[in-house]
Amino acid sequence: MHKSIAHAVDGLVVKALKTWDMIAPGERVLIGASGGKDSAVLARDLALKKAQGRLDAELTALHIRNDFTPASMAERLAAEYEAWGLPLVTLDVAVVARLKPGRRMNCYWCSTQRRTELIRYAMEHGYTAVALGHHLDDVLETLFMNMLRKAELSTMPPVLRYRKYPLKIIRPLYLVEERQIVELAEGLGILASTCTCAYNDHSERDRVRDRVEALTKGSSQAKRNLLESLRHINAEYLP
Repeated sequence: MHKSIAHAVDGLVVKALKTWDMIAPGERVLIGASGGKDSAVLARDLALKKAQGRLDAELTALHIRNDFTPASMAERLAAEYEAWGLPLVTLDVAVVARLKPGRRMNCYWCSTQRRTELIRYAMEHGYTAVALGHHLDDVLETLFMNMLRKAELSTMPPVLRYRKYPLKIIRPLYLVEERQIVELAEGLGILASTCTCAYNDHSERDRVRDRVEALTKGSSQAKRNLLESLRHINAEYLP
């Protein structure tokens, strides 16, 4: 693995943590461990920063194991997280069994149930932040999906503070591109496959991803300009 990609990802995470003041000294952070490449890179990065004395926080990872999670995943995750010196908790949740009669299983439902359990566990065990592995491409895809589908200018925020709970959602990979995560994960040998369950319905996001790539022509600078435009609103030239 080239040290340059590891250095680049490390620097972008540091920038995100500082730009949006994501983790205060002494905070207790629960990392969502989905089993995919994004959460794995996030977990390793934060664990490494803590081990090096660059992050003052208590870290724990939580894996939500659903009805159709491959049996081999738990063993793989346990080995990876142990190597990183990061405590991993596995919680079994019957996602399909929670469906109301007549409702169809889909990715949104599964994601919502896993997020609910992450937040519930964090609240019950006194964590102050839940860290998710969403990256720059996720943010831009959500932006365009909301514009096209909801006629709304919105996306995933880097920090989301709940009004009802003493808890926040943070996204330390906010400035990292997916291609960088893939390259780093491949170099580290932790590239996990994407969701291959029978309920996968990411077609809309996949179509928007293709549109974003066509619009930016894969340019890192173009993608970062799109993100920065959300922080520099010129209301005088908007309807």
